[in-house]
Amino acid sequence: MMNLCNIDQIKEILGRHGFRFSKAKGQNFLTASWVPEQIALQAGVDETAGVLEIGPGMGPLTQQLCLRAKKVVAIEVDTSLKPVLQETVGEFDNLTILFENAMKTDLAALVAEQFQGLRPLACANLPYYITSPILTLLLESRLFESVTVMVQKEVAQRICAAPGSAEYSAFTVFCGYYAEPEILFDVPPSCFIPQPKVTSSVITLRTRKAPPCPIDDEQTFFRVVRSSFAMRRKTLVNGLAAGFPHLGKDRLAAILEDTGFSPQIRGERLSIEAFARIANAIYREH
Repeated sequence: MMNLCNIDQIKEILGRHGFRFSKAKGQNFLTASWVPEQIALQAGVDETAGVLEIGPGMGPLTQQLCLRAKKVVAIEVDTSLKPVLQETVGEFDNLTILFENAMKTDLAALVAEQFQGLRPLACANLPYYITSPILTLLLESRLFESVTVMVQKEVAQRICAAPGSAEYSAFTVFCGYYAEPEILFDVPPSCFIPQPKVTSSVITLRTRKAPPCPIDDEQTFFRVVRSSFAMRRKTLVNGLAAGFPHLGKDRLAAILEDTGFSPQIRGERLSIEAFARIANAIYREH
């Protein structure tokens, strides 16, 4: 079996196939074999799992997933990697590679067709520029038991941030609503070719079977969250007034006080439960 993290082997294979790294696609390939091994291990991949991998690159994580999982489906947008992946992971009969854009893939159909009777998991070493859209897609689909991804360390910290911290954001609340996130380990720039300028972190998001607290209406909940973070330096009542102009500032202030919050509080101090209480109260005003 090939060592797909050996830097000389990587250069030799890619050179032979005339492959060029694409800055636009954010391509950085792993050169440390412990990283894909740990991702597959800590993601809980075993014979009971069907794994969707997004962005296999030249296949080091794909290889580790195929060694453990019953079935692996990898989605790769860069068709120039087709002959490379054929050489590096073509030996695995439990692997299907789709050369398409994951954002346009019918994930529900894919999971139903490919992972019947298996625990669906998602894994990815994501290009930094597409981290949020892919995570949003995977979490909103509610198709996977867990989503384990490598992201920029600062993104991982933002996803796991506590209310009131500088990193806490609308995306923190979004991820915490759908899943329980945990940072597993850091990956330094020296583990990649070409080397990125920042440290990466591997994070797992264990999908919740139900929201963490009672929510009357998801759309209203996320509207409250977005409007609360849209103007970080403004008070919560000002943010909500921009998001729900039909209610007016006075009515919103009264709603906040009725639910036990000062209208002067800032949105970034609120927990998911607090956002839910406010959203439910606003929804009942409609």
